[in-house]
Amino acid sequence: MANTKQKKKKGSSVQDLIGIKTFTKYGLKTNRGELLFYLVAPTNISVLSHTNIEIKVRHLMMVLSSLPDIEIACTDSSECFDDNKAYLHTRLDEEVNPKVKRVLKKDVEFLDQIQVEMATARQFLFIARCKAKKPEQVFQMANRVEKVISEQGFEVRRMKKEDIKRFLALYFDASFNGEQMPDIDGEQFFEVDEDDEDA
Repeated sequence: MANTKQKKKKGSSVQDLIGIKTFTKYGLKTNRGELLFYLVAPTNISVLSHTNIEIKVRHLMMVLSSLPDIEIACTDSSECFDDNKAYLHTRLDEEVNPKVKRVLKKDVEFLDQIQVEMATARQFLFIARCKAKKPEQVFQMANRVEKVISEQGFEVRRMKKEDIKRFLALYFDASFNGEQMPDIDGEQFFEVDEDDEDA
């Protein structure tokens, strides 16, 4: 019995591991309910007065008290190159050939330049979890959550499938172009002739 369970675990996909089932009309279906994602534009508090910062904090508290089950995630809004840069710095320390060292330094400079150009801004996501709800109930909840957040003065929009794919790709360090990833792994390589479909 234990061996059977072990074999099943080994055969699990990454999708099973992280609990994602499929995309839905409003978000993402997981093992623990449907997730609705909202992208909230960040506010640059460095230019706000102390009073305005307190008001923003109060508005956020109002959102959290109206939606106590909401989850908040903060991620990079673009790909992060920290691991690549750390690897290049390690290589620089180990390298003895001056020509290779020069190339490695240029690579580090290039990554620094890209990161500055892409702006290391953060993106804030509010995530609502719907458990055991019918599609019309999910639709009502999706609208209610967006309304509550926007009524408190936050610039918010519900994320579509492409936005969610991009977020997941950034979150899991998979790709900067996550929105171009196929819904089903490998489906872009599988072509079906129209004659086969009609049969």
